[in-house]
Amino acid sequence: MALFVISWRDRDGGLPIRMATREAHLAYVAAHPGVVRLGGPYLSEAGEMAGSMLIIEAEDLAAARAFHEADPYKTAGLFETSSVTPWRVTVGGLA
Repeated sequence: MALFVISWRDRDGGLPIRMATREAHLAYVAAHPGVVRLGGPYLSEAGEMAGSMLIIEAEDLAAARAFHEADPYKTAGLFETSSVTPWRVTVGGLA
């Protein structure tokens, strides 16, 4: 298993989509125990959610991309940009 960073930036005016889809996104994450190791929203200068970052564990890049593509935030069209990048811990740690 390997670690990947999924990084999303919301499109302009995306907060209503985010709020309408938030429970489905959280349920999606909960339905995949052990996949998401760390995550949370990016914040705007005003303190509003403006994107998301997840560190996930997956078999390979294809599996990480599949997890990303099926996320309710992604399928709802919330994001202006998104990426899935292989990642390795150097400082700190994830339990």
